[in-house]
Amino acid sequence: MSALKRKRGGKGPGAKTKKKVKFEENGESERNDNVNQGQTNEIHIPAPVSAGKWTNKERVLVFSSRGINFRTRHLMQDLRTMMPHSKADTKMDRKDKLFVVNEVCEIKNCNKCIYFEAKKKQDLYMWISNVPHGPSAKFLVQNVHTLAELKMTGNCLKGSRPLLSFDPQFDKDPHYSLLKELFIQTFSTPRYHPKSQPFVDHVFTFTIADNRIWFRNYQIIEEDASLVEIGPRFVLNLIKIFQGSFGGPTLYENPHFQSPNMQRRMVRMALAAKQRERQMVREVQKAKRTEKKEELKGDVTDDVFDTPLPEKPVEIELEAPAPKPPKKGKLTELRRKTRLKRKGLR
Repeated sequence: MSALKRKRGGKGPGAKTKKKVKFEENGESERNDNVNQGQTNEIHIPAPVSAGKWTNKERVLVFSSRGINFRTRHLMQDLRTMMPHSKADTKMDRKDKLFVVNEVCEIKNCNKCIYFEAKKKQDLYMWISNVPHGPSAKFLVQNVHTLAELKMTGNCLKGSRPLLSFDPQFDKDPHYSLLKELFIQTFSTPRYHPKSQPFVDHVFTFTIADNRIWFRNYQIIEEDASLVEIGPRFVLNLIKIFQGSFGGPTLYENPHFQSPNMQRRMVRMALAAKQRERQMVREVQKAKRTEKKEELKGDVTDDVFDTPLPEKPVEIELEAPAPKPPKKGKLTELRRKTRLKRKGLR
């Protein structure tokens, strides 16, 4: 066994040389003096860009239930990328009640939640909730296009804070005003967040059209302040607004909403009605071919072009007509030609 034994934390032969670290901020310096054999190494760490304090501790939990498809998974990942104050969690079992999400948010220390719920492997629902006291809103997500799918020309810094742009209709109706406040608290990145960047170079737009909320993400170009779309994009069809978190009394129910099951049922009924109409046409044509045809003795259309002649008045001649002179010229000419033929001169 070696005679020289390095103790934990001691300075034996195998101990590493510690570096001298110097922090500088606002003209003041703190120095940790660890001298090793008279040699000093200094590393200067610059002060943070923003000297502010992180006070808004909003944290958003973004996760989903089991049974989502690849498009939803990519959309969920895009939202986590755009929101540096978001957290992730494992997929929740379908058999669990929605009230379990409140407990998951409490464990993850999150006060906002975006939960994607998949049904029948084709319908996607989004819950946006203020945990644990509410309110919460349930949406049907339609026309999903992810970042990798769109391949837009826009680009922005990862972790930068976005601007939120809302349609003027959000200030007219009370339920839209509630959703506006919920979107502001969920999608806006808190100021001075540790994972955020102190730049504003993109904007989230929420537009109301056709009783739906259209989400778009645009880059702000520095040269002329024009907008270039980045992605992702999706459409939110509001279903209900609840007073509590993932449940409770209903504050608003969308009268224009039609469930996907009802839409598919109406499409099937329209196709069935079209098929029944075609079947009826086939049956009518078959009946016409099999029935006996009437034998007509005469054609009905024969008398169509028969036009009666105009009646002439009856004339009574009291005197005998004058005799017509004989046509001697024509007879003599005919005789002359006949003679010439007989003689062979013609």
